[in-house]
Amino acid sequence: MLARYFLLGSLAFVTFASCAQKKKRVMKENSNQIVANTIKEGDGSLDTATFAEGCFWCTESFFQQLKGVKKVISGYSGGFTPNPTYEAVCTGTTGYAETCNIIYDPKEISYDMLLEAFWESHDPTTLNRQGNDIGTQYRSVVFYHNEMQKEKAEMYKQKLNAEGAYDRPIVTAIEPYDNFYVAENYHQDYYENNPNQPYCQIVIRPKLAKFRKVFKDELKKN
Repeated sequence: MLARYFLLGSLAFVTFASCAQKKKRVMKENSNQIVANTIKEGDGSLDTATFAEGCFWCTESFFQQLKGVKKVISGYSGGFTPNPTYEAVCTGTTGYAETCNIIYDPKEISYDMLLEAFWESHDPTTLNRQGNDIGTQYRSVVFYHNEMQKEKAEMYKQKLNAEGAYDRPIVTAIEPYDNFYVAENYHQDYYENNPNQPYCQIVIRPKLAKFRKVFKDELKKN
C-alpha cells in the first residue's frame, strides 16, 4: 500500500491507489515552485494558515497532531455579521464558516504540508457539507493571508482537478482572510476535553486515527 492515503467524505479515506498517487505526486512536484512570503505572528517567527473544512472540532483535532503547529484556534470566518455566536452560525444565515486559525513555525512545517493535510482531511468536492454536517457553515475554504498562500492554494486545486484526484471537481473556495472571530471557550480543544462525547467517539475518533496513520512521519512526539 502507499505511504499516504487521502480522506474522502466525513468518515472514510480514498482507498484507490491511483488517486492517492496522483494527489501525492501533485503536492510533491509543486511544493517548491512558489517562494514563501512569511506572515509574522506573535514573536515574529510564526505564521498563520486559516482553513475551513467542516466541523471545527474535527479540523482542530487533526492539525493539533502535526509537529510545527504551535496552536489551533477554532472560530468563525467569512461572514457578514459582527460578533457571531455558535447558535447564530449554526442557522446558516450569517455567512460564517466554522474555521481554524493554525499557528505554525515555518522552520518546522511548511504551508505546503498544511495544505496537504487540508486536502486529505476532508472531502473538498461536496458543496456546503461534510458527511452529515450540512450547511454553508460547513463549506470548504482556504482563507489566504498573502499572495503566496493564494497562489499555492489555487495551484494545488487546479492540479488536483487536472489530475482527476477526486471523482468530482473540487469546490473549495479560495478567499482572502478578512475576519476571524474566536469561538466560545468550550469549543477550544474540544476533542481533547470531551473524548467521550458521542460525536467525538463516533465521528472524530475514527477519522483522527486514520489521519494519524497518514501523517505518521509528521506527528508530534508524545
